[in-house]
Amino acid sequence: MELVKPIDNKILKNKTIIISAVVVLSAVWYSYGIIRNNQNVVPSVYAAKFAELSKNGNSTCSGAFKESISSMADNARIQGSCCSPMSLHRYTEQVEGLKKYEYIKEIPSDPYDIEAGLAKKLQSYYDMELTSDEQKVYDYAMENSEEKGPCCCKCWRWYVYGGLGKYLIKNYKFTGEQVTEVWNLSDGCGGDEDHIH
Repeated sequence: MELVKPIDNKILKNKTIIISAVVVLSAVWYSYGIIRNNQNVVPSVYAAKFAELSKNGNSTCSGAFKESISSMADNARIQGSCCSPMSLHRYTEQVEGLKKYEYIKEIPSDPYDIEAGLAKKLQSYYDMELTSDEQKVYDYAMENSEEKGPCCCKCWRWYVYGGLGKYLIKNYKFTGEQVTEVWNLSDGCGGDEDHIH
């Protein structure tokens, strides 16, 4: 009768380590594939802020709201979309895209959460006079931006972001393409149906 040899503990330990390593690497690779391939994977910080802004916004397109900004405390917040419900996918793209311009403090880092003091300041730039060459740059942005202007209608955003556009042209020598990009990334109307990758 043949005796069964006991399993060598060293071999068993090595096999366990190898199997564990394969399982861990497979899980990491799988997760990496999801993050790379799924556009709906959103950092939790954006999801939390989106939930707050999309449900508790105070922004409207009314003339009365535009006029009320001047009486707001500078540290008050203008939050939410004006026209359509916000889209988490588009919101994330916008905030990520605006990081490119974070060196310019006048460009709001989040188009759905703007300090009233900054809005007042930018609104005051709307009547800034441009040279003929600067006006051509501004006109380019008017013609080529997704909303055909700083916003879809002449609400408070029109004057705030119109003022921002003029300020960027005058003080940072922005091109029409750059102003267009800032306006597109700063679109606060909400919605996602017209957005194309």
